[in-house]
Amino acid sequence: MRNLISGVTSVLCLLGLLALSPKAGHAQGGPTEAIDISAADIAAVVAVETRIPDRQIRIVDMGSYNLAVGVIHRGATPMRDGPVGGIMHSLVTETYVVISGTGTLVTGGTIANPRDSAPTSTVVRILNGPSQSGATDGGRSRTISVGDVIIIPAGVFHGFSYIPDHITYLSIRPDPNKVLEAGYVNPAIQR
Repeated sequence: MRNLISGVTSVLCLLGLLALSPKAGHAQGGPTEAIDISAADIAAVVAVETRIPDRQIRIVDMGSYNLAVGVIHRGATPMRDGPVGGIMHSLVTETYVVISGTGTLVTGGTIANPRDSAPTSTVVRILNGPSQSGATDGGRSRTISVGDVIIIPAGVFHGFSYIPDHITYLSIRPDPNKVLEAGYVNPAIQR
């Protein structure tokens, strides 16, 4: 839990930097007060049993863009030699903040035989916007762990080739095209 709280602190600092950016600082029609996502909210969303590791926490309409915050929890996966499965989001950039565990992340390369996510799927509407999944042999591989921050621009493949035990990370997703459903709140934390 201490790692989770430390990771949340890192995210709050990152969100503060986003709020100071020129575009974000002058969003018209956006919130007029702070929006909290507590460590308890994050833990509640992680605790929900689901086969889908990626769980959106909230999507906030900031006026000129949407801002989504999600949490991803992945269990152990064996070491993979050769192609690595993963995904690429066409319009949404992700910033990962690792709050627990470690894993080997692969980014970049070209997806062989990409499959488009269905336009009405949860992946497109709630999680990441238009996306393609598949496997790649290329890309850059590195180990990431607690406290690391990784920015994955829209259009860049990403997937894990190895997770020894688990990895949990927050994903901050600025959505300048407003493709994600603003106002979404994970059912585990709806009040």
